[in-house]
Amino acid sequence: MKVTVVGSGYVGLVSGACLADSGNDVLCVDIDERKIGMLRAGGIPIFEPGLEAMVKRNAEAGRLRFTTDVAEGVRHGAIQFIAVGTPPGEDGSADLQYVVAAARTIGRHLDHYCVVVDKSTVPVGTAEKVKAAIAEELAARGSKQEFAVVSNPEFLKEGAAIEDFLKPDRIVVGSDDDRATQLMRQLYQPFQRNHERMIVMDVKSAELTKYAANAMLATRISFMNELANLAERVGADIERVRQGIGSDPRIGYHFLYAGTGYGGSCFPKDVKALQRTGQAAGLKLRILDAVEEANEAQKSVLLEKLDRRYGNDLEGMKIAMWGLAFKPNTDDMREAPSLVIIEGLLARGATVVAYDPVAHEEAHRALGDRLGVAYATSPMGALDGADILMIVTEWKEFRSPDFEAIAARVKRKAIFDGRNMYDPPMVRGYGLEYHGIGRL
Repeated sequence: MKVTVVGSGYVGLVSGACLADSGNDVLCVDIDERKIGMLRAGGIPIFEPGLEAMVKRNAEAGRLRFTTDVAEGVRHGAIQFIAVGTPPGEDGSADLQYVVAAARTIGRHLDHYCVVVDKSTVPVGTAEKVKAAIAEELAARGSKQEFAVVSNPEFLKEGAAIEDFLKPDRIVVGSDDDRATQLMRQLYQPFQRNHERMIVMDVKSAELTKYAANAMLATRISFMNELANLAERVGADIERVRQGIGSDPRIGYHFLYAGTGYGGSCFPKDVKALQRTGQAAGLKLRILDAVEEANEAQKSVLLEKLDRRYGNDLEGMKIAMWGLAFKPNTDDMREAPSLVIIEGLLARGATVVAYDPVAHEEAHRALGDRLGVAYATSPMGALDGADILMIVTEWKEFRSPDFEAIAARVKRKAIFDGRNMYDPPMVRGYGLEYHGIGRL
């Protein structure tokens, strides 16, 4: 099937590559000439495990191409995905200017029946706006060309996006057009050979499903962080509590890990956008207000632990930081807790030497040339001359470090673990202080 993907960012590029890998003829369109040039040269603008090899393989096979020619993109696809950014506006609502602009471009050049798919994370009612924008452009040309608009929200986890696309838990399609629904079934048939994974519903329900899913996961994270803070006050161990409640099949173990708060491009933005949707409908979503407030506070929990242990004047202290990205297996620094923590450390007079397997460049872009921030090329290299070790991202390579070497290098022999990676008694057995989140 001929597929056009408008937008070659995270969602668009992963979707396009995975669809090409199943045999479709995919054309990715983006107005960013630098990005398209990089993709044509064999590079990719983001870090995602396995993506570069998949893009290269399908580009060489001729199934995946890249262009800045929007008219060519519209002429190409029987299915046209809109996968452009929806950044938060000043009031927290999703900014739909790029989505509507993409729709208008389709309307200006459309000359055959196609299904326009909202793949971007968008608020309820966006499909109607996309349909109206295309219809308006067609009317301006005097064209009565038929088309359909469906909602097909993505559920890709950064760091596992390819696996999520190729082996989805569910494929949500919001459609009120039988012809469009059948084309979507045909497109996704290779990804649900084992059993039916497509859930077809009305368009508005599909649009709300995406926000509801991310808001629910964010709620679980904030809830566990609040419980972890309580556990410290009452002398309980949050890891034991996690096991106790996670064993209940009604709850399960996923997203029950306490830490330094969530970040990234999805949860913070989507929680705010859903709050704004509620406000526009005259409804205050009180739970989401609390989720956001708890998350922002949790990003400073390691700083509060430092204050209690050493006071808030850290002048002359060097902090080794393991992990910068908001989660492992990505270089995404958007809303990363590490940014809040680094700013807090610098404000207290400390310096930071950070190590992350892939996020140094993005971290430098986010922080700029800040005095007092340096980057190491290895975990142990970050410990040279450090007073304490702080863990902010739970990369696999941090799971089993040489604790004897840590104890020998870290002057104050202390680990502040923002991801509860280690067993406290075991770490203390090496003569190290251990400060986790809600741990005994």
